[in-house]
Amino acid sequence: MAKSYVKFEVTKEVAGKTIDALRLAKQTGSVRKGINEVTKSVERGLALLVVMAEDIDPEEVAMHIPSLCDQKKIPYAYVPTKIELGNSIGLNVPCSSVAIEKAGEGEHAMKEVISKVTGKSQGQEKPQKESAPKPQKEKAEKHEKTEKQAEKPAEKEVK
Repeated sequence: MAKSYVKFEVTKEVAGKTIDALRLAKQTGSVRKGINEVTKSVERGLALLVVMAEDIDPEEVAMHIPSLCDQKKIPYAYVPTKIELGNSIGLNVPCSSVAIEKAGEGEHAMKEVISKVTGKSQGQEKPQKESAPKPQKEKAEKHEKTEKQAEKPAEKEVK
C-alpha cells in the first residue's frame, strides 16, 4: 500500500540518479538530514532538492513535507528505502529525508533529477530573470518626471 505522503512514483533509474546526486552533494556540498532539519531547510528556502524515503513509519511525520515543498516551489523526489537514503549520504543508519542545500559537484546530477521529476528543464527559469530590468526603466521614467516637475516651479519664479 502506498503511503499518503508519496505523491508520485519514481522509476529505478531516477532513484539511482537521485542517490548519485546525494553522494556527490554530501562529498562536495552541503546536505541536511532528518525530518526536522529538512523542514527547517525548506521553510527557510535553503533547500534545492528534497529527497524522502518511501517507507517512513509512521507516515504522519513526513506528510507535511511535500505540501511545504510545493508551497515554497522546491522540487522533491523519493527513494525506495530509508536504508538506501542513509547509505547515500554516508550514514550507517536509516534516514527518512534529506535536503540538498549546496550541490557542489552534484549540481549536474541534481538538475537532471529535478528535470525528470518535475518534467521541466532548469533552463526555462532564465526568461523570468531577464524580465527584471523593467522596474528599473519605470524608476528612471518616474525620476525624469520628478525632475521636470521640479524645473517647472523654478521657471514660474523667474517670470
